[in-house]
Amino acid sequence: MSFGARPRAVLACLGTLGLALAVASPASAAGGTPTTPTQLFNGYRTCSTDADRPTYVWAGTGLVVEGIPATTDTTDNSSLSVQYQVWPVTDPTQITTVTRDHAAPGFEAPGQLPSEALAEGQTYAWRAQTVAGGTASDWSAPCYVAIDDTRPANAPTVSSPNYAPDTWNPGGEPVRFTLNANGVGDVTGFEYSWQPDLPVIGTSIGDHGIPQPVDPYTDPRYFTRADAPGGSATLSLVPPTGSGRMTLWVRSLDRAYNVSETTSYSFLISSTAPTVTPDAPSPEFGRPATFTLRPSAALQSTSPVVSYSVHTVGSPDGDRTVDVKAAADGTAQVKLTLDGLYGESLSVTSKSANGWVSDAGSWSTGYDTTPTVASDVYPENGSGGGVGVPGTFTFTPKVKGIVSYTYSFDGEPEVTVAAGAHHTARIDWTPTSDGPVDLTVYATTRSGLQTAPYYYSFTVQANSGS
Repeated sequence: MSFGARPRAVLACLGTLGLALAVASPASAAGGTPTTPTQLFNGYRTCSTDADRPTYVWAGTGLVVEGIPATTDTTDNSSLSVQYQVWPVTDPTQITTVTRDHAAPGFEAPGQLPSEALAEGQTYAWRAQTVAGGTASDWSAPCYVAIDDTRPANAPTVSSPNYAPDTWNPGGEPVRFTLNANGVGDVTGFEYSWQPDLPVIGTSIGDHGIPQPVDPYTDPRYFTRADAPGGSATLSLVPPTGSGRMTLWVRSLDRAYNVSETTSYSFLISSTAPTVTPDAPSPEFGRPATFTLRPSAALQSTSPVVSYSVHTVGSPDGDRTVDVKAAADGTAQVKLTLDGLYGESLSVTSKSANGWVSDAGSWSTGYDTTPTVASDVYPENGSGGGVGVPGTFTFTPKVKGIVSYTYSFDGEPEVTVAAGAHHTARIDWTPTSDGPVDLTVYATTRSGLQTAPYYYSFTVQANSGS
């Protein structure tokens, strides 16, 4: 369940509550003596038994309270009732009672205190009691809640001393932000994200329906406490990408986790991408190639580069990522075998000692690995020969290390022939019918790499007089 007036998102289903104001019909008689409900929660947050430190809750549509009923007979699964009473701490005589019938022993039994019994700005006590037949348990110790149905009136203000808004800034240093409650006295913290859709504060539901509330401020990825109610907070954040326009989205949270309107802070970061240089100007297909990675000079002077992430695209085995440690001067070398049939590209980001991740430097190359196919009798995209007229086809490589060729005429079973002198091959073929023919040929290297296929089309002439 989410907290705060807006937005609200349901993470667990309450089911049918079966609630009634005042005392409802008793549950069927259970076999043991009813015991005081345990595991008390209000608004899916932990019960506070300290009247001076109530739990602040939003109750605009009522307040869900719950506890686990039981009896002394743990083998009896007869349904029970749970009574909930709530009253303002300033007037304990104004009691409102809600009953949850048909509750299962050992499981949370939610009841909903009506919103008309819970006034904005007031503190209330509530308690729970198990009822089995005509017998009731002792009341639980009171839980205390303060009602806050009003979201912060102002969006927070956001500023940064080292990244000016709406202008280009050199990158490399984490962004320092100051978030301020902007005059709203009950703001206790802030929620922020590099995405406009900020996460909803939620509570998961565990075994036996027991809520598992978590203090959102324990997640520093999205939340930070204010230094005092209505105060401010400071952040040091590394942007999600290394360059371009960045926007931080922020909203305030009050004690009930009601959220303010969202504000944003935008700025621009110049590129900090590394350079990527192959040792050979044109690395060969299927052969190891060494690349030197060099950091942005401005980035290196701000915080030394300690590693690189090298992402390659185009390999027949799928995209790959290699992490490389940098030397003291921020440079690094990486050896890669480029085996993309049509080429391969590298995308490289650097990471600095202070956590900064640069935008990507890139390098790419294209390959034509297809074999060359030639025939004097059956020329490509032409016509020749005839039925029963043999033709010779010559396969020639465009890349080094070819040991064989595999071919197929018109989708017939593939045939593989070994490469001979100069890594070429010759085959003889005699057509049994006239008309168009498609020949497909690919080569295989010494290391087992297959080249891209070449598609060779021609037409077998009809024999004269046929």
